[in-house]
Amino acid sequence: MKANQTFFFYDLETSGFSAANDRIMQFAGQRTDMNLQSIGQPVNLLIKLADDILPSPEAILVTKITPQQTQRDGLTESEFAQVFLDEIVIPGTIMLGYNSVRFDDEFMRYTLWRNFRDPYEWSWSDSRSRWDLLDVVRLVRALRPDGINWPFAEKVDPKTKKKVKIPTNNLVDMARENGFENTNAHDALADVNALINLAKLLKEEQPKMWDYLLKMRDKKAVAELVNLDDPVAFVYASGRYSSEFEKTTVAFPLAPGKKPGSVLVWDLRVDPDNFAKLTEKEIKAKIYAKWEERQKPNFVPLPVKELAYNRCPAVAPIGTLDADAQDRLKIDLKQIEKNLGALRKNHDVIDQIVDSLNARPDFAKSSDVEGQLYDSFAPDSDRAKISVIAAADVNDLADFHPNFTDERLPELLLRFKARNFAKSLSADEKRSYETYRSEKLQREIPAYMQKLFWLSQIAADQIPANFANDVEKSRFFALRNRLVGREIDTFVLEELQLWAESIMPTMD
Repeated sequence: MKANQTFFFYDLETSGFSAANDRIMQFAGQRTDMNLQSIGQPVNLLIKLADDILPSPEAILVTKITPQQTQRDGLTESEFAQVFLDEIVIPGTIMLGYNSVRFDDEFMRYTLWRNFRDPYEWSWSDSRSRWDLLDVVRLVRALRPDGINWPFAEKVDPKTKKKVKIPTNNLVDMARENGFENTNAHDALADVNALINLAKLLKEEQPKMWDYLLKMRDKKAVAELVNLDDPVAFVYASGRYSSEFEKTTVAFPLAPGKKPGSVLVWDLRVDPDNFAKLTEKEIKAKIYAKWEERQKPNFVPLPVKELAYNRCPAVAPIGTLDADAQDRLKIDLKQIEKNLGALRKNHDVIDQIVDSLNARPDFAKSSDVEGQLYDSFAPDSDRAKISVIAAADVNDLADFHPNFTDERLPELLLRFKARNFAKSLSADEKRSYETYRSEKLQREIPAYMQKLFWLSQIAADQIPANFANDVEKSRFFALRNRLVGREIDTFVLEELQLWAESIMPTMD
């Protein structure tokens, strides 16, 4: 029997931007029915920050959630993981956020991995699925914007150095422009409420787009439109495309991507003849160009990107481009057709671009077990042991010493026990954990304390009396420039310093 479907809107506040290295500090959400009417009470949880984690000061200055607050009022990560699996992702749940596929969902996977729960099943088994409203908003804005007030932001064009107004789809701006302003931005529950109101607006004003894109969250539905067996041009909204064109283009499938379940697509705004004479060296120079190089006025990137079927891409048939949308997005269908013809002729250079993209080396693998989620699946021989750990209490864990096949799991188990069930550790395990913790914090604390000092100086509108070298000086002024116009709460800085001092390892 298929489970009844519900939405669960959710948002996280975290200790930083790295899903592998940072931690969830607040989880908030609200379940609704398919008509977006609330079911039950909202969920708002804090998660204890472990004593080996130094949270990003910039992140905490935004959220104002201190480590001390999580320790006082929060669940352990293991407790939170079980609440998430038992009460949040019930069968039929559609997990829904704003940029959640790229950010929040990744934090959930790493959290479950660290805590001996399956990192993947919550998003697909028992009629569960996930969706991301950010790209939905982008495509609705591009194709069917009527009935919704769309915000703009003033920014400096990095190439022309001139101020320009560009479209923005920031959740706070969307809420303000449409009358449901989020008065407590960067609080997870406030963001959830704003997101539900945004969803209601989209569903009410553009119901056909809402229903269509809800269906297209399914990777099988995406693969029917974007495939290599019968390739056709399609409309595609992505953060990788220019704000000048509402983050939307007409794309065409080229070849399988490097990752399973992905395809490389060409931006048909761009004439392939412009790239026909590129050498292999020139192609690779574009692929590996650094950020600074990409900002130069004469830099032309390769008009190819990877589309993953399982990441809820916002795609639509080219027939959805009515005259208004073509005009608004500056899309000339005759030019698109011409570029498509050129694409089919330039086999050699296209093959060379595809081969070069797919030959890119993988990101360097993490040397730490907590960052090795994607290295491999846990072997079948370890699955029963993992299930025992997830269900165990402090007494069970004290007497449980499994022989794992997976070399990552012994160290992962040690840290799991230390953070969630410290009393289960033997004397040898305590020493091992403290050795790990001491080495980690001794590496991180000097730079951390320096940053806190710099932030206190910036808050007081002062500059340190001296710097160790020009690189250090440059870093200080880069930090100050990033924080222009931002409030720096000195109480938060004091709490972070106290936290760092409280977890600092004792020197023997």
